[in-house]
Amino acid sequence: MADDPRADLVGRIEAIRDRWHQLVADVGEERMELAGAMGDWTFKDLASHMTAWRRKTIGRLEATARGEPPPPTPWAAELGEEETDPVNAWIHDRTKDDPLPDVLSDAATTYETMIAAVRAMPVEAATRERAAWDEAQVEDGHPYGHLGEHESSVRRWLEALPSDRR
Repeated sequence: MADDPRADLVGRIEAIRDRWHQLVADVGEERMELAGAMGDWTFKDLASHMTAWRRKTIGRLEATARGEPPPPTPWAAELGEEETDPVNAWIHDRTKDDPLPDVLSDAATTYETMIAAVRAMPVEAATRERAAWDEAQVEDGHPYGHLGEHESSVRRWLEALPSDRR
């Protein structure tokens, strides 16, 4: 198929994954548990936060591939999705003590799981998904999605670190 939307979505996910890996390398493990990458959060906290939201997306993509409705959110239903601060606090509370190697491994694995879910989608579903991603990109102005939303603050944090921490 000349314009397979699955290939387009996989390419987008791979670009985001590659950008994520570069950010992880730029932060370096020695700085991942320093506060300030996102407010009071560490980079490790940010990684857990992004992984949790990606897992929600993965659940939706996998359900779409099976022709099923989206699953419930992975967090407490009463938190909803409209107000993200309570959801983010819930995620942080449950992941803040996770070991760094586990957090990094989980973050990396979600990209491959997301790619597999997209590849399993029927073309029609992937076409709708691609349109939704295009719309979201226009609305939030971040070509790299959720990562794009946070990457600039992480880079500013890195630049502001004392020279002995850079």
